[in-house]
Amino acid sequence: MKIIIVGMSHKTTPVAIRERLAFAAEELPHCLAQLHATSVVAEVAVLSTCNRVEFYCVGQSANRVAEEVRGWLANKRDLPLSTLESHLYVHDAEEAVQHGFRVAASLDSLVVGEAQILGQMKQAYQQANDAHVLGPILNKFFQYAFQAAKQVRNDTGIARNPVSIASAAVALARRIFGALQGRTCLLIGAGEMCELAARHLVTDGVKILVANRTLARAQTLAETFGGEALSLAELENSLERADIILSSTGATEYVVTATMVKAALKKRRQRPQFMIDIAVPRDLDPAIAQLDNVYLYDIDDLTKIVDNNIKDRGQEMVAAEAIVDKKAKEFMQWLETLDLAPVLTALREKLERIRDQEVAKALENWPGLSPDDQKRVESLGRLIVNKILHAPLSSLRRLAVEADGNLYVDAARQLFQLDQS
Repeated sequence: MKIIIVGMSHKTTPVAIRERLAFAAEELPHCLAQLHATSVVAEVAVLSTCNRVEFYCVGQSANRVAEEVRGWLANKRDLPLSTLESHLYVHDAEEAVQHGFRVAASLDSLVVGEAQILGQMKQAYQQANDAHVLGPILNKFFQYAFQAAKQVRNDTGIARNPVSIASAAVALARRIFGALQGRTCLLIGAGEMCELAARHLVTDGVKILVANRTLARAQTLAETFGGEALSLAELENSLERADIILSSTGATEYVVTATMVKAALKKRRQRPQFMIDIAVPRDLDPAIAQLDNVYLYDIDDLTKIVDNNIKDRGQEMVAAEAIVDKKAKEFMQWLETLDLAPVLTALREKLERIRDQEVAKALENWPGLSPDDQKRVESLGRLIVNKILHAPLSSLRRLAVEADGNLYVDAARQLFQLDQS
């Protein structure tokens, strides 16, 4: 059994397709159960974020698992299989382990070093655990992944002065407007992304408006930054007030349409608006980009800022990759010992069975032995078996980690004829 990852990310798939493949939290229990019920997926977890959807599976065949996941996903999202095949990647064995650890450590993120992905991966682990679709392999995999991420953050500068997607969006706003002092920003949504953006914006002297489905949550966030809260019902009539609009909600349909923005621009006398949509699925109608005096960006448009971010962190990336590689090798060594456990058990059981048979024969030939002497013979038999087993068991455990574990496991089966009754 091995780790197999089937997925797509911002590196392989445009946002227009990512938003169709993303999973809401309430969908996952049923989806996890469906995947786990297949004959080829022994364990499974799903990581679904703005920038990636990945299926972490345990199975014997990467091809069969990938085929199963692709077919299930195409049917679930009503997409042609050919469309998925051009965007999905498949990693298995050590390559999959390294990829998963890189994701947890934010080395594969749109903004390298951002902190959100680790929390999202922990959530994916918890959801799978709650759905009872994890087993010993994925359980241990996630524990190693979290350890790798923690060590990367503690031992390297990859997260120093962290750059989140929200802060990259604010940097883009500065490029468009220059100084942001006196500008007004409308945040649509009151989640973590919007809160992070607000923290950056208020330091630039920007006034904050917060529109959210739950007004109480909007009021809480607005009060934090000395801003103003709005209900979504007030959104359309408030668009004209905003120089900057940043949206990140969980809506499944467009929250802001081109018609709404066209009316707002007219009231603004065509003063420009900067909009960035960091939601998946998107909140802002892509047709807005066709309007004059509107600068609309989605999450994929942050790539250039991210590229600069990666260059600045070059040396730290080398150190972080070394940590990930080391942790991946440690996990693979642990995984190889799983195949050893049944062999060790079978070898001990076979020798103990032989011992019991021979001790029984010996006692039959010595009918005059006292009960104490019989116990001494039985104890001697156990001692001899333990002495015989000590060296081969110790060597097998060591060789399974240091060398080709499968080779020695197979050799032990044949040498001691463990597959024979």
